[in-house]
Amino acid sequence: MSAETNKALVRREFEEMFTQGGDLDTVAEFYAPDYVLHEPTSGEVRGLEAAREFAATYRVAFPDLETAIEDQVAEGDKVVSRFSGRGTHLGESEEFGPATGNRIEITGITIDRLVDGKIVEEWTNYDALSLLQQIGLIPEADDSDA
Repeated sequence: MSAETNKALVRREFEEMFTQGGDLDTVAEFYAPDYVLHEPTSGEVRGLEAAREFAATYRVAFPDLETAIEDQVAEGDKVVSRFSGRGTHLGESEEFGPATGNRIEITGITIDRLVDGKIVEEWTNYDALSLLQQIGLIPEADDSDA
């Protein structure tokens, strides 16, 4: 697969899996059956159903979630995407607690490895601390002692 084809698949993955109005049932279009996500706050996510559940968690907690790929580079079998996400914490979930109505904005980077037009492995790192502070699960640092 060409670098441009791989980049297009990853852009579609963001749109369908992590943006309001996307279709979680398209999971098999993007991920290989043996898919593995390495994400520090969730550990490893393995397989199609786990990938779907991972995305659904964000879509339940932030039903108006919008993601955007800010930059994207591809070489060989890898695609690197710098992304941003915005939404409102309107849904209750185990990971994000009760809805607060707070707006969130996050940024992150994902590296996807593709084989035969499917994502087989993904490494994602995003500003989880800021997200948890924005929804009030972790207090913001007190600058008065600095």
